Amino acid sequence: MNGDEIKLKRELQQLRSEVELLNDISKTLTSSVDISEVLKILMVKVGQFLKAKNWSLLLLDEERQRLRFEIAVGEASEILLGKELPLDEGVAGWVAKSGKAELISNVKEDKRFCSRFDSEANFETKSIVCVPLINKGKVLGVIELVNKIEEGRFTEFDMRLLRIIADFTAIAIDNANNFRKVNELVITDDHTSLYNVRFMYEYLSREVENTIRKGSALSLIFFDLDHFKKVNDTYGHMCGSAILREVGFFIKKILKPEYIPIRYGGDEFVIILPDTGKAEAFEFAKLLREQILSHSFLNDMGLALQVKASYGVATIPDDARDRNTLIALADSAMYKIKESTRDAVGTV
Repeated sequence: MNGDEIKLKRELQQLRSEVELLNDISKTLTSSVDISEVLKILMVKVGQFLKAKNWSLLLLDEERQRLRFEIAVGEASEILLGKELPLDEGVAGWVAKSGKAELISNVKEDKRFCSRFDSEANFETKSIVCVPLINKGKVLGVIELVNKIEEGRFTEFDMRLLRIIADFTAIAIDNANNFRKVNELVITDDHTSLYNVRFMYEYLSREVENTIRKGSALSLIFFDLDHFKKVNDTYGHMCGSAILREVGFFIKKILKPEYIPIRYGGDEFVIILPDTGKAEAFEFAKLLREQILSHSFLNDMGLALQVKASYGVATIPDDARDRNTLIALADSAMYKIKESTRDAVGTV
């Protein structure tokens, strides 16, 4: 076999490898709509096909115009995870901003290179390949390879393979984001941004059973705005609607991350408190009442209205052992307050 034949054979093998890579990545990366799973698959594929000492994936926060390290693999990579950089910093920022790929053999000769992260990680970047994640003309982030494993520099072949991975990664991320948005629409009340009743019933169906099996507790607060009809009659339905929206946003802002706010319907709201006993839930309901009472609503309309509400608390397993009874008892406790003093918290 002469030299030309050997070269041709090598090129055919390389082409075959690229085709196999395309097929493999297209199947695996686009097989999931879970963004976490997509990123895990990406970690495996980059490690298999691209020989870089370090590499990272940064996703773009479009609103804040910053890149965030979502994946970092290699030496001192744990320091990078979660770190952010603006689009006017570093090669990655330039690639995200311009939408153009870059291969830099010697970063010391490139003015765009920023050594900030090298200093933090006690690491030396020598060469970089960085390509944008683009789907439907929109930049979603970048993938960056740092320092080739073997002696030598990154090549156009390395950049071509990275482009292939980046293209399929962008499609997979976009699919995952779209799936998440559609799913949120299904379980979210679009007016208040809280979860809706459909989500509440699905969640409680799972969690009540889990709570009883674990021997723990789960509480539910049911509350209804007092004299809400007077607000509509006095200020109009647009103001009433605006108050409901503001109450929703205010609740989300003051709740613990593990508590789940729901718009039950009209001016009725529910808060689910996982792993929370009756006494703790009752104290939280009192705190919630105080915070809503002390907040003024519709300030941007020049009204500064005070909102009062009646609250009912029920708990698994103290008061109920199934979903429907739990909701009904919390609702009943709320109505007892509604029919007596209003503006207070009651329990079963």
